[in-house]
Amino acid sequence: MDISNRAKVLIQAMPYIKKYAGETIVVKYGGNAMINESLKSAVMSDIVLMQLVGINVVLVHGGGPEISAMLKKTGKESKFVNGMRVTDEETIDIVQMVLAGKVNKSLVQLLSEHGGRAIGLCGLDGKMLMAEKLITGNDLGFVGEIKEVNSKVIMDSVNNGYVPIIATVAGGYKGEVFNINADLAASQIAAKIGAKKLILMTDIRGLLKDVNDESSLISVVNVSEVPSLKREGIITGGMIPKIDCCVEAVRSGVNRAHIIDGRIEHSILLELFSDEGIGTMFY
Repeated sequence: MDISNRAKVLIQAMPYIKKYAGETIVVKYGGNAMINESLKSAVMSDIVLMQLVGINVVLVHGGGPEISAMLKKTGKESKFVNGMRVTDEETIDIVQMVLAGKVNKSLVQLLSEHGGRAIGLCGLDGKMLMAEKLITGNDLGFVGEIKEVNSKVIMDSVNNGYVPIIATVAGGYKGEVFNINADLAASQIAAKIGAKKLILMTDIRGLLKDVNDESSLISVVNVSEVPSLKREGIITGGMIPKIDCCVEAVRSGVNRAHIIDGRIEHSILLELFSDEGIGTMFY
């Protein structure tokens, strides 16, 4: 890129920096961007830059591969039903240890190494996430459905200049610990704290008209269009719960929700600070 083009990139970013300064953005971090070392580094750099230009960032993460790896080490098989992990009593102990321990604290350390200020939290801290057992046609064990988001501990961290990095385990009303879907947690947290944006990082470009053609990206979707897109078979399979999270967030007051491709370095900055963006935006 020549010098004039570099200058154009900075000029293009300027109105967006002004627009989002002082606002809060919730990022759900997962997929390949959480495993690949260069992508991890790019995400942390993006978050530090957002902090430096005055954007408040809340990072919500899962950790499925790490949980599966730890279960394998203990000789326990990972079981899934409709994409959700079956979480018995032994498994929830491992989920809590891996998510709120190893994964969470390694992200805090990594962000700090990139010059950011982070604090590691989970849904148990300050009764941030309160849940009840998720009731489905199958018994998933200690998989929870969020009933309350208590935002004080999140906003206290933000107001003191930290990026809260939140592991998605929740407390129950009878002392239980529940495993929570990270997309759902991010959506409900974004709504509760009045976030300007919710960004879900995934391993696909966004919503595609043709799932086999990455050039068929649908860049902008009004949430009122979602039911018809489901009927047409454009929103199917694993995209349904992700898009439902975006719809719920927007209808609960979040200004915009985005599904972006975490396989692209600096995808967060490209979505936030460029005219074109790179994923699918829901409004």
